[in-house]
Amino acid sequence: MNTEAVAFRRVTVYETEVPGVGRKFELEVGDGSRLVVLLHHDGRRELFVRERPEADSERVADLSGEQARQLGAVLGGAYFQPVEFSNTSVPLGDAILQWVTVPDDSPVAGETLAGSNLRDATGASVIAVQRGPDTVANPDADTTLEAGDVLVALGTREEHAELDAFVAGD
Repeated sequence: MNTEAVAFRRVTVYETEVPGVGRKFELEVGDGSRLVVLLHHDGRRELFVRERPEADSERVADLSGEQARQLGAVLGGAYFQPVEFSNTSVPLGDAILQWVTVPDDSPVAGETLAGSNLRDATGASVIAVQRGPDTVANPDADTTLEAGDVLVALGTREEHAELDAFVAGD
């Protein structure tokens, strides 16, 4: 068996010919585990996970060609394209956008933005409040926060950590 490692950006894929069976592909994932795909000559695909490179693989699924193509399309973002913040750069310096849900027992529930003191306490700025299907863009200081509201805030990672704790009442 000849194994070839090919690096795609930050992902290493190991490809191995499996005599009489087909080809095996192993993808390293961040926690040290590997996803293993075995493509049989007859078109069948088996999906495995391996916790460590030296561990045995655990079978997850047996996929038809059509199922494999559907899964590939889903993973590739054909149906939904998420924003991968770790790979995104925005012209905001160290600031990022983050969404924080106001829990039922939050000390800010029932307070106005000004009365909650969110900005002074955390440094993060609330730039929108989503309440159910409605969004209040650029809320003013008199906007009352309610349990279940989703706050869209701008700030650094440290400010967001402070905001999360503040909204949770920690």
